[in-house]
Amino acid sequence: MLDAALKTQLQAYLTKVTRPVEIVASLDDGDTSRQMRELLQEVASLSAHLTLTEKNEGAARAPSFQITRPGADIGIRFAAIPLGHEFTSLVLALLQVGGHPPKVSEETQEQIRNLDGEFNFVTYISLSCQNCPEVVQSLNLMALLNPKIRHETVDGSLFQDEVTRLQIMAVPTILLNGKEFGQGRMELEEILAKVDAGAATRAAAKIDAREAFDVLVVGGGPAGAAAAIYAARKGIRTGVVTERFGGQVLDTLAIENFISVKETEGPRLAAALEEHVRQYNVDIMSLQRAEALVPGELIEIKLASGASLKSKTVILSTGARWRDMNIPGETEYRTRGVTYCPHCDGPLFKGKKVAVIGGGNSGVEAAIDLAGVVSHVTLLEFDSKLRADAVLVKKLESLPNVKIIVSAQTTEVNGDGQKVVDLTYKDRVSGDVHQLELAGIFVQIGLLPNTGWLKGTLELSTRGEIIVDDHGRTSVPGVFAAGDVTTTPFKQIIIAMGEGAKASLSAFDHLIRN
Repeated sequence: MLDAALKTQLQAYLTKVTRPVEIVASLDDGDTSRQMRELLQEVASLSAHLTLTEKNEGAARAPSFQITRPGADIGIRFAAIPLGHEFTSLVLALLQVGGHPPKVSEETQEQIRNLDGEFNFVTYISLSCQNCPEVVQSLNLMALLNPKIRHETVDGSLFQDEVTRLQIMAVPTILLNGKEFGQGRMELEEILAKVDAGAATRAAAKIDAREAFDVLVVGGGPAGAAAAIYAARKGIRTGVVTERFGGQVLDTLAIENFISVKETEGPRLAAALEEHVRQYNVDIMSLQRAEALVPGELIEIKLASGASLKSKTVILSTGARWRDMNIPGETEYRTRGVTYCPHCDGPLFKGKKVAVIGGGNSGVEAAIDLAGVVSHVTLLEFDSKLRADAVLVKKLESLPNVKIIVSAQTTEVNGDGQKVVDLTYKDRVSGDVHQLELAGIFVQIGLLPNTGWLKGTLELSTRGEIIVDDHGRTSVPGVFAAGDVTTTPFKQIIIAMGEGAKASLSAFDHLIRN
């Protein structure tokens, strides 16, 4: 199943395995089990430290396999053929069980070891989900370090009856001891904060004790990362406070317009951004949401955790979020049929009817991708024509299982109390009201700036964007802004990075002049 190049690469990684690793497979007579056996045999053949055995008793799901050590019972299991985005999760599990140290601080490892209780995690994923590996790898590490923690990764497309019974319509979906624990991308620190009751309080206390910064960047996307690097290179005290490092980039799959990099993926770029920032003396404070900005000689940023930070200058780079339809039923059925990530959640709707809302590039690209997975796609566009690039529209129109409806105003999401069953829309020309029977609705209607917490503090545009001048200055002295959260036109990664660098240089200029 692995080509020669991938085998060579994997064999090189497996030289880092220093302890015996046992792969215990639970298989049946099906074709998927045959494929899993073939993959595991190929992997095991690449290192003398790996052994493969089959044991069909005790496994809740087949096909599946456990990664453990001889004589041990490490709670890492895959009910999946971990290729695609999850291949890295498989490799990391083998390396870490095999003795290769994880890239996690000793403090975090000790926090995991000290967790008390029984934690049985199950994560439902799709192999096309770029957000799932972060969750899988975090929970696998926790299962490795603490014998009271077990984690099983389940590919929803292999266990569709189970996914249907549990009404899982978004990935990753995490269950803890049989109850929903979380959905969407979660980093290790975020998971720990939810299972360790005192973690948030301890983190807030540490943040409160910080001395004032010279530059404090609020937001960890491309603009924030660039701002932090440019500030740190000036040798001044620099901090970054963010909900999640990478921001909206984490939800982006293919990136093909980042100059000098022909193609990459959002999570990979976000990891590279964080790695670059951490090369400098930058204080990164993750899982923290800003709630208020208080101007003054020292500018204060109040956080939702109750902590606050002070700085001589502040750079706001809080980015944007997916725009909601704001219609009845949308909130009620979010993650139960209403979703915003076609790459992540598309495989859960295999063979079903879905709709895509939005006729821009994002909407048309989503419809094209989904057409290869689902039985039928209906694309609804409010305008009288699609707004996507002509090459994308041409491709969409060539697909036999896609219907395009323009001048369509989506008015209501309808469900049976558990999941979406249909969608109501109005023809804006005739006024007629129609219903579409479907299982999923993928919303792709643009972004909104994350500025709700700044209203009344500094000047915003009618669209809610932070108004900045050509130096990145806002209406509040000492406060700068960059990226998608501002009035700067063209919301692109490369533009956000440039604006972040510019805002940082402007903040440094402000410091030396004041």
